[in-house]
Amino acid sequence: MDLTPPAARIVGALVEKQLTTPQQYPLTLNALLAACNQTSSRNPVTSYDERLVDTTLAGLKSRGLVRFVHPSHGRSVTRYRQVLEEVLDLQTAELALVAVLLLRGPQTLAELRTRTERMADFADPRQVEETLDGLAARDEALVARLGREPGRREERWVQLLAPDDSEAPSYERPERPSLGDHPTVPTAPSLSSQVAVLQAEVAALRRDLDELIARLGS
Repeated sequence: MDLTPPAARIVGALVEKQLTTPQQYPLTLNALLAACNQTSSRNPVTSYDERLVDTTLAGLKSRGLVRFVHPSHGRSVTRYRQVLEEVLDLQTAELALVAVLLLRGPQTLAELRTRTERMADFADPRQVEETLDGLAARDEALVARLGREPGRREERWVQLLAPDDSEAPSYERPERPSLGDHPTVPTAPSLSSQVAVLQAEVAALRRDLDELIARLGS
């Protein structure tokens, strides 16, 4: 899907607030800006301005990933809601995992289970892994298992909607899982990995462009 970092942050924040504080959802522009820039449960912490968020929302709307809810029933401002689960046919548990990965970067199974507690009900890390394996085995994978890094005891998972240039070259994508079996394919210079690298480079360039636009507008 190749979302820019601001687009990924906005979609992730909208999903998080939808699942954790539904009484305040859809979000106003100010509430969404605060959700994007909050200092807790975010990696990296950002300092987006209103113009950047507004421009990114327009782009997400044109791609069919966000809908504008115009004032009605006593509400005086436009609000925003995501439709990622409709576009990608995601269940709540899948949506929660994707959102946390978009908001906080690569994470272990234990971290993902803990950080999705308010959004989805996973019985144990194994259930988290099974859900991630399903997302990774799609025709267009949404997540991937990262190879274990030196000094780390656990593998981490990364989202692929907004490829990160520091992670994309090294991920391992699981094959379609069979019952009780969760194989991974060793990292190799395949066409898919080359595409991931190129996507990451494009995302990095777009991030630089967004930062330049934000500076010019400040």
